[in-house]
Amino acid sequence: MQVFEDKRIREKVYVEELPNKMQIMVVPKRETQNKYIIWATKFGSIDNHFIDPTTNEEVVVPDGIAHYLEHKMFEQKSGVDSLYTLMGLGLNANAYTTSDHTAYLFGGVDNFYPGLDELMDYVQNPYYTDENVEKERGIIGQEINMYDNEPFSKLYINCMKGMYKNNTINIDTAGTVESISHITKETLYSCYNTFYHPSNTVMVIVGDFEPQEVINEVQKRLLPREPLGEIKRIYPEEPWEINESLIETSMDVNMPMFMIGFKDEITGDKLKDQIAVEIAVNSLLGKCSETYQDMYNEGLIMTELEMEYEFSRNFAHLIIAGESKNPKRVEEIVLNTFENKEVTLEEFERSKKKIYGDYTSEYNSVDEIGRMFLQDAVKGYNSIEYLNKLEEIDLEYVNNIRTKLLNHNRHTLSIVKGK
Repeated sequence: MQVFEDKRIREKVYVEELPNKMQIMVVPKRETQNKYIIWATKFGSIDNHFIDPTTNEEVVVPDGIAHYLEHKMFEQKSGVDSLYTLMGLGLNANAYTTSDHTAYLFGGVDNFYPGLDELMDYVQNPYYTDENVEKERGIIGQEINMYDNEPFSKLYINCMKGMYKNNTINIDTAGTVESISHITKETLYSCYNTFYHPSNTVMVIVGDFEPQEVINEVQKRLLPREPLGEIKRIYPEEPWEINESLIETSMDVNMPMFMIGFKDEITGDKLKDQIAVEIAVNSLLGKCSETYQDMYNEGLIMTELEMEYEFSRNFAHLIIAGESKNPKRVEEIVLNTFENKEVTLEEFERSKKKIYGDYTSEYNSVDEIGRMFLQDAVKGYNSIEYLNKLEEIDLEYVNNIRTKLLNHNRHTLSIVKGK
């Protein structure tokens, strides 16, 4: 077992790689009664084309299958829904699917080990039949239609389609009604047997635990699985250029919504790049910036901009979103700011302090700790190293990445306007 510690914030994480290659991370929190566990497979909406490790054959699966599989995991052969079993234990249980992973989780004060029994039972014992797969099709179809009519969801997926021509990040997580019509129990089992192998999973446990003790309890509940070779994912080649510079759509919104996307390279230390971009955009567009105040005084924006740098195995980009009566004018101001204003030393230091504070505040909640460590682990990083990355970044690095990422024509604008 490896132990990683950051003495500045007095936090530790214990990391164990089991013989089956499953990774377990335990973050002890002695001062709370709350406990939290999240178990994820590195299988998301971007993973629709791969080499089957057992047959060595190329497999293409329908869009939305990772999300579909997540829905079907709770249904047991007995007819009992494991989600309700966990809730009956007084636990707050859930699951979700993203572009690069699918996660199953629960949290609460009591009944942690009965909850662990149920979690590890349903995740390791899938039960798919022609009938229950068909039943789920209508439920997920309704969910897809709901998101199609949700403005922010449309804004985001259009931004992805504007930035990327072939990249699978431009696929909606749930797929389409047409794509899920091709999902069968056979395709679900194929994906489960490939991506739900322990070697492709990460588990994070947070609470008042003795690390080795809780890891031993997890091992007792693991079912034996044959070793699995490397999962070879196949991603389409993506051109350097963006796909479309502007995508507009009309929906029922009171104020036009916008999202500006900046396409980045996937090479380099992306966690370090993420922090540097956060410093740059917070300095130049955050609530304390001159540009933000000018746009606010002009009546272009009324609330803070949402800014996030996202990256994974086959994509990296910055998105900036908000509401404005004139999104194209906001885009013009944002681009002009990035191209002509450097981050000053004062702005740099202020933004670093804000990021330090935001990061340390994550440790106040077992849920936030679990999600943070899980999401970073899926990307190949250990969250405890975050502050070390922050210290490595200087003003020159921030301004260099601002120029590299933002001072070119690899950006797109997505707008949802009123009908």
